[in-house]
Amino acid sequence: MTVGADTALHRIIEAIDALSSTAASHQRSFVVEVMGRHCGYLALMSAIAGGADYVLIPENPPPDGWEDEMCAQLRAGRAAGRRDSIVVVAEGARSRSGEPITSQGVRDLLEERLGEDTRVTILGHVQRGGTPSAYDRWMPTLVGHAAAMEVLGAGPDDEPQLIGMRNNRVHRSPLMGAVQRTREIPGLIDAGDYEGAMAARGSTFSEMVQVFQRIAQVAPTDLPAGSRIAIIHAGGLAPGMNTAVRAAVRFGLSRGHTMLGVRGSFQGLIDGDVSELTWGDVDGWVSIGGAELGTSRAAPGVEQYYAVSRALENHDIQALLVIGGHRAYETIHRMLQERDRYPGFQVPVICLPTTIDNNLPGWDMAIGADTALCAIVSSVDRLKQSAMASRRCFVVEVMGRYCGYLAFMGALSVGAERVYLHEQGVHLADLTQDVATMVAGFAAGRSFHLAIRNEAASVGYTTEFLCQLFTEESGGHFDVRPMVLGHLQQGGNPTPYDRVHATRLAAYCVDWLSGQIVAGKREWGFVGLTDDALTTVPMKAMTDLVDTQFRRPIDQWWLELQPIMEALATEPPE
Repeated sequence: MTVGADTALHRIIEAIDALSSTAASHQRSFVVEVMGRHCGYLALMSAIAGGADYVLIPENPPPDGWEDEMCAQLRAGRAAGRRDSIVVVAEGARSRSGEPITSQGVRDLLEERLGEDTRVTILGHVQRGGTPSAYDRWMPTLVGHAAAMEVLGAGPDDEPQLIGMRNNRVHRSPLMGAVQRTREIPGLIDAGDYEGAMAARGSTFSEMVQVFQRIAQVAPTDLPAGSRIAIIHAGGLAPGMNTAVRAAVRFGLSRGHTMLGVRGSFQGLIDGDVSELTWGDVDGWVSIGGAELGTSRAAPGVEQYYAVSRALENHDIQALLVIGGHRAYETIHRMLQERDRYPGFQVPVICLPTTIDNNLPGWDMAIGADTALCAIVSSVDRLKQSAMASRRCFVVEVMGRYCGYLAFMGALSVGAERVYLHEQGVHLADLTQDVATMVAGFAAGRSFHLAIRNEAASVGYTTEFLCQLFTEESGGHFDVRPMVLGHLQQGGNPTPYDRVHATRLAAYCVDWLSGQIVAGKREWGFVGLTDDALTTVPMKAMTDLVDTQFRRPIDQWWLELQPIMEALATEPPE
């Protein structure tokens, strides 16, 4: 993803979410035109994240007769319970004959064939503006640092490099080759090589085109009877849970499965609170925070495993998708140890990572972490504005339990001077140096100092203690205020990043469960990523990948970024 793309998606999704509410109240259709020139990335991802009915992109022109297909798809959506219809059109969209497809043309078509009031919204340069998202703060910081290091270490004969990101890691590739490949895409489209054009955008692009087509279409009722797949939440709340359920239900229905929702986590399963979910039942869930099915941190004890097994048998559940955080993974891992004793446990199970703490193995950014990070960034932006009017230090406490991801990436995103993590520990010598630096800075004219503390960074050096220490040593140069952000980090509607990835992972999980059922297998695992491809990690490997005492991965990729944080926060000597 290029710098600015995530922020542009934020602007688009804000507009689509607002349009969806007004469109639903009037049972109206909207055609939304987004930027991108010859690239359909923004259109495709906003269609997925915004829950659109149809999308038109340059890389994959619709087949001949697409007008009939689109109208039929919108009619089917209304018949299934949708109160609004949204079509996303990329500004460079075209037919297979090369004719431009315009938003105005799509509007006229819908009004003529569906007889509905249809409006056009062209977002234009709104997509270029606004406050950068959290991702568009920390990601450019990393590539900017890498680019500076590249220039400083390059010789006159070295080949120019393109500095970008791949799987949240800085990635270097020859500049001229990258430019050449980008220029080839319009030619591939002109030549009718649409598979090649999509492949040039990356494997994920082609994958998401297929995912959108599956979840946007109302599942036909004449599919062969499939299996019964249940969806359950476990652990703490994370934005994006509803998005994952919606995608799983619709993707499963497209495969002919019966999709079941378990309300109230494992206690709800024991109590029999299980019901079938239809295509229309999950309409609108793509943008809603919280968890409509309900979740709980309470895990079933060994003495309840028989009841869980009987519930799985009574509802004829043939596969289980568990959406949750570390508590969900722990629960499934413990159940795995007792699996051979219970007939109901002889089904395939997969865990989908959703937690704001981002403390799960196998996956770099769990669903919900980006939304929580954006909440932190937005809150701290307001604090910084209020503090500029006076000479003030803020100590901001953020969630994460023993995992410092939110604290560290939040500090990197907002330009904090100091971050306190459990992984590093908080030591008296460090605090002494911090106080000296702070006092010297304010004495020299600084008006603001920001420190971010992970909620479990230290038992003794609490947020309150740090504030008292800094106040006592301020020498009257500044005052100090604490700010505990608390549960607002769990709230809010999911960001585009979390919506897109929740959809992608849910589709993968249902696909994997389907394959297990067809093959007669009954493996248990969780989603992982290997070489840019989704994979399933055996659940039995969890304890090898996790620090069980502090409930976080042994290998945390973001800890490698600490030198960048230190370089940015340290003022060079005069």
